[in-house]
Amino acid sequence: MTNERNMRLGAFLAGTGSNMASWRHPNAVADAAINLDYYRQLTRKAETAKLDFVFFGDGLYISEKSHPNFLNRFEPLTLLAALAMDTTHIGLAATLSTSYSEPFTVARQFASIDHISGGRAGWNIVTSPLEGSALNYSKTEHPEHDLRYRMAAEYIEVTKGLWDSWEDDAFVRNKETGQFFDPEKLHRVNHQGEFFSVQGPLTISRSKQGRPILKIGRAHV
Repeated sequence: MTNERNMRLGAFLAGTGSNMASWRHPNAVADAAINLDYYRQLTRKAETAKLDFVFFGDGLYISEKSHPNFLNRFEPLTLLAALAMDTTHIGLAATLSTSYSEPFTVARQFASIDHISGGRAGWNIVTSPLEGSALNYSKTEHPEHDLRYRMAAEYIEVTKGLWDSWEDDAFVRNKETGQFFDPEKLHRVNHQGEFFSVQGPLTISRSKQGRPILKIGRAHV
């Protein structure tokens, strides 16, 4: 007896591509990285081709020498929400850093996208290797590698707990009795850790897939 394994195929969409001069090609959409219609067309083509997901990277620091597609591009979660309205079944994934965000906010954002898309959201978890990122978030120092990963581990624990704030059938919405939710199916996180203090609960119910697909990777951000 053999165990079947399925390969998941996705498209990494990054403006005009990875080449520094790709925007100069005669047929290139020069403003692709901030062109919603361009991404809508590509995402619909990927869905028609039966790909499993589209993916968008992100970065929090740029310089004059940065890739043209990095200098001027969409915030990825906003883009996912827009593309969710234009598609029906393809997965929608994006990079977000745990070093320069808060678990409660990010849990809300991804839960909202998961609701809007009908359970198609994915999160590529990174810790931001670029030291200049700190200067954009009112910090004087960028956390060193091991510290960033300790922060990330606790961060993921908190977000998972927040996504489990409500049981699947917590919201009964009984108009006759006036009961909107079952209090026994509400769970606070009450997290007190090394880096984060979060009470909960999350201000949105569990999505169709429970919580977004998570990938811990080293995206180039």
